[in-house]
Amino acid sequence: MEPEEKTVAQNRRARFEYQIVETTEAGIVLKGSEVKSVRQGKVDISDCFASVKDGEIWLHNMHVAAYQNAGPFNHNPRRTRKLLLHRREIRKLIGKIRQKGLSLVPIRIYWKHGLAKVELAVAKGKRAYDKRETIKQRDQEREYRQRDSDN
Repeated sequence: MEPEEKTVAQNRRARFEYQIVETTEAGIVLKGSEVKSVRQGKVDISDCFASVKDGEIWLHNMHVAAYQNAGPFNHNPRRTRKLLLHRREIRKLIGKIRQKGLSLVPIRIYWKHGLAKVELAVAKGKRAYDKRETIKQRDQEREYRQRDSDN
């Protein structure tokens, strides 16, 4: 039986901007007020990226809105957050992103068994002509589906 997952935020732009090579799941270190905001779905990962520093993976530019009931103990909405991965997973990701043109991009934030998780993708940036091709394919699929539903 599949574990219950509730998606909180998605980076839909990432699938357009990047060619996804591989995905992996990581935990996120959050403060109490951040957990409350994430539960309310007040998260934006559209400008978010991950980097490696001192053998650890960090998430940058993830915006978690301030929790209104936290008072003076609120968090910085754009602070850098640590990701939780096993050492061998980190080494594997470091090896992959050292290849030319590959980067770590978060695709979605979700809850799994009561824990906040991020789906990280090892991705390669698309060129302009690749993006045009993606748009063209999407339009063709949409047209095909419309023709099927009309018949």
